[in-house]
Amino acid sequence: MSSTIQKRSFNRKMRVRKKLRRVAGDLPRLSVFRSGKNIYAQVIDDKKGHTVAAASSIDPDFIKSSSKGNNVDAAQAVGKLIAERAIKAGVKSVIFDRGG
Repeated sequence: MSSTIQKRSFNRKMRVRKKLRRVAGDLPRLSVFRSGKNIYAQVIDDKKGHTVAAASSIDPDFIKSSSKGNNVDAAQAVGKLIAERAIKAGVKSVIFDRGG
């Protein structure tokens, strides 16, 4: 049963990514993951196969400015941090990957 659920989840994720590639063209994608305690964001270039910029609520730059990593203020701070790093890496726009 578990493998069937995993297969469906994987297929859903691939279907979403396929649509993103069709719409986005050469734009990198912004992937966001939120756990119970932290939030993570990555700008990923699928053409080259590597992460262009990353930020999270466990990042040393974030910890200096805030103490909690699981609220709206933390999400906004991580968003600003990933935007700064993406711009520094030369990324002007991204497409949001909503995941599976």
